[in-house]
Amino acid sequence: MNKIFDAVTILFFLLAALAAPANAQQVYPQKPIRFIVPFPTGGSVDPLARFVGQKLTDSWGQQVLVDNRPGGNTIIGTDAVAKAAPDGYTVLLSATSHVTYPLLLTTPYDAIKDFAPVSTLTNTELLLVLNPSVAAGNLQEFISLAKSRPGQLNYASSGTGNPNQLAAELLNMMAGIKVTHVPYKGGGPAVVDLVAGQVQAYFATPIAVISFIKSGKLKPIAITSETRSSALPQVPTFAEAGLPGFEATIWYGVLAPAGTAREITDKLATEFSRILAMPDIKEKLALQGMNTYFVAKEQFAALMKADMAKYAKVIKTANIKLE
Repeated sequence: MNKIFDAVTILFFLLAALAAPANAQQVYPQKPIRFIVPFPTGGSVDPLARFVGQKLTDSWGQQVLVDNRPGGNTIIGTDAVAKAAPDGYTVLLSATSHVTYPLLLTTPYDAIKDFAPVSTLTNTELLLVLNPSVAAGNLQEFISLAKSRPGQLNYASSGTGNPNQLAAELLNMMAGIKVTHVPYKGGGPAVVDLVAGQVQAYFATPIAVISFIKSGKLKPIAITSETRSSALPQVPTFAEAGLPGFEATIWYGVLAPAGTAREITDKLATEFSRILAMPDIKEKLALQGMNTYFVAKEQFAALMKADMAKYAKVIKTANIKLE
């Protein structure tokens, strides 16, 4: 009788031990989540993490701690996540630069292999704007002008390797033109010189230039989104303007360390999808110039790989180098 009892007891504890990991995953999260943002506090990306983090806190009852770790062209914060335990308690707010900076710099991590995609959150289109003195009223006229004056027109960027430079070089490559790069230390100085006519063109986020467009100080030519912007319905997409296949939006998404359990990344993705559908979140993000944009896991992984391949070709063709 005792032997039977002992056998039953041992079996009970074995089954309990096997069930423990599953139960732990089912009740995730059990402690605060660290949301690492590899960008400075107060920047355009920071509010996104705080909006979404607060909604997660409200929903799950566990604090989501936004941890800004700028520096090294996002490498410092990104590397911290790559080396974190794959338990769902450290995640990264990433951007398109996650797959472009490794093409320009040596990073201590593999941008694809060392991370588990969770989902995208938002995207931001880019708008090609010109100084009004440029004798072009649409994209085809601008391309024709650039072809007639190779290397004589200039475009601004907010810094070498930034999305607006990559978009401009993609245009150079696809349209067969040569517009010369003039890098600035940030988007603000670039817009100031564009308005003053020191440079002729710039790929800007719409929110950064919409007031100048409305006052007639800048001329919009085309937008990189698939559909026209509700804020600027008169501006055609690049496809409508005669350059189909031109795509240069900036995405923002969440990555976890490689090896994070699928149950955890699925739970996070489901919650992000719910949060992004909230009217107040849509409104807050629109004020930041962002559109809600949700794709999960496999599609997000495919997006990262596609952008890495596309911009690798752009960087090689334009011979872009970070000093």
